[in-house]
Amino acid sequence: MGATPFAAGRDADVYALDGGRVLRRYRDGTDVAVEARFMSHLHAAGFPVPRVDRADGADLVMQRVTGPTMLQALVDGTTEVDAAARILAGLHRRLHTVPPLPGASADERILHLDLHPENVILAPSGPVLVDWRNVRHGPPGLDVAMTALILAQVAVDPDQPMADAAAAALRTYLLVIREHAVPLVAEALAIRRANPTQTATELALLDTAAALLTS
Repeated sequence: MGATPFAAGRDADVYALDGGRVLRRYRDGTDVAVEARFMSHLHAAGFPVPRVDRADGADLVMQRVTGPTMLQALVDGTTEVDAAARILAGLHRRLHTVPPLPGASADERILHLDLHPENVILAPSGPVLVDWRNVRHGPPGLDVAMTALILAQVAVDPDQPMADAAAAALRTYLLVIREHAVPLVAEALAIRRANPTQTATELALLDTAAALLTS
């Protein structure tokens, strides 16, 4: 493992390993056991998620997926906004058909709760969903509302260069996903507000973003 990560998120760093694998390490020491269990279950079910090789404390060793993120592709103009929104909706529909792990209630499915363009890698074999820190069982409408709320936060931010693209993506996403699940906006708003990685600017935009979804 190199001393410098090749990628860094809000709460984790990613290091390249030999053999097409990466190590993702949470800075706050979060245990990855639950995340790894869900990811292994999804991978076995054929859902597009990196293969997990090892989980140890805050360290998760997994398959390295090559390709740009959906956000990079949108910025570069290699992916259209409408197509990107349909991919997001398709991933949610597909995810919610995977049988839950033992212990889930009859009406619960596996939720990602952070599905947005930065967490989708457009690999040669197709889109792959990464960053499963927030994974849990729950109602599909909560997953749908969380993605819609994240897109809405960007759409209502006057300083965001991707605001118009996010607004267009939000419209298409909600149109395509409308028959799948009713967005549970209030519940998603509460979770988003309690997220410690949210900046002061993002928190200030939450109510406006939620209003965009309920208007």
